[in-house]
Amino acid sequence: MAHWAVVLPAERFDEERLFAHDSVRLPGPGPQPGDVALLVADGPEPVLFGLGRVRADGSAVDRAPVVSYTHRMLDQPVPVSLDLSGPGVYPLEPAVYAASADEVDSYRRVDGPKRTWLVSVDLPIEAASPAEAVRLFWSYVYDLGPKELPAFVMPTGNELAMQAFVLGVESNQDPEEED
Repeated sequence: MAHWAVVLPAERFDEERLFAHDSVRLPGPGPQPGDVALLVADGPEPVLFGLGRVRADGSAVDRAPVVSYTHRMLDQPVPVSLDLSGPGVYPLEPAVYAASADEVDSYRRVDGPKRTWLVSVDLPIEAASPAEAVRLFWSYVYDLGPKELPAFVMPTGNELAMQAFVLGVESNQDPEEED
């Protein structure tokens, strides 16, 4: 079993924060099924946002390897001090991998229990029928997407704690208040 750092462009990290993917396609050759990998977002200050195990992608015709998540820290990525030069795949010493994985274990210990959340997207839509309104709703969601359309999130039973999120981060939607 080999150890790797898989460094993804910042845009790909943003996509990972928006959608619940089970795996990440490798940006280069090297890792083989069974290997383990750190998932790192490139940027001025790279961050570790996940751990995973390499497997063959059963849905791809070429069965290209992907990294399946074993741990995710998408909401609170961990700063990483690895000497990596941009997106790509980098071999790691087992001790370096273990030190970073220990940081993840610390994160997982402070992570709270799962709870139920209500998530909604509200759009005023003018239409001639309920069916047309639904079609227009999905068209707007598809066209606007998470870059423009706020999703409203609240814990079940606590409507006063509602927060708006745009692009996976909290966003103030009150025009009378400053961000």
